[in-house]
Amino acid sequence: MKKTFLLSLMGLLLGTGAIAQDVRYNFDKDTDFSRFKTYKWVELKNGTKLDNLADEQIKDAVDAQLSAKGLNKIDDDSANIFVGYQAAVGTEKQFTSYSTDWGYGGGWYRGGWYGGGMGSSTTHGSTSTIYNGQLSVDMYDTANKDLVWRGVVSKTLDPKAKPEKRQKNLTKALTKLFKNYPPVKK
Repeated sequence: MKKTFLLSLMGLLLGTGAIAQDVRYNFDKDTDFSRFKTYKWVELKNGTKLDNLADEQIKDAVDAQLSAKGLNKIDDDSANIFVGYQAAVGTEKQFTSYSTDWGYGGGWYRGGWYGGGMGSSTTHGSTSTIYNGQLSVDMYDTANKDLVWRGVVSKTLDPKAKPEKRQKNLTKALTKLFKNYPPVKK
């Protein structure tokens, strides 16, 4: 059960769907983000553990974004920021139906304003599962261990997507997410 969940989580987080990513972020307005130059990865307490492959893909994609923003990754506690992520997958059921309708007879539809008629109608239905993945990236100021920035990206996902497509969509989602880092004060 746990292995199935983790494989599904990996596939769904990195998958693709027809709907664009939903990106949200929040930050501490009193924080001077220009002073942050280094970061270190940390595991978030009570976070869902992903398999090594998915964990590495997510961290590599975030590393690329943070590097582009001028931050350097280090492995010791002298970093200015601690970075961690959480991943989640939800499912929804979708019901789709269609009707076949045929016949002859009256004016406005069968039995309309000038008489009767004959016809037949059949309704067909099916259900499908929609997968929704969410990736949250948190940044903590190491000086006081306060959360200073959080970005969340959500997407309807395709678990059957090929690995190349999954990586492309992960990169696209994180590029969109980190467009808002460092935050611009108004």
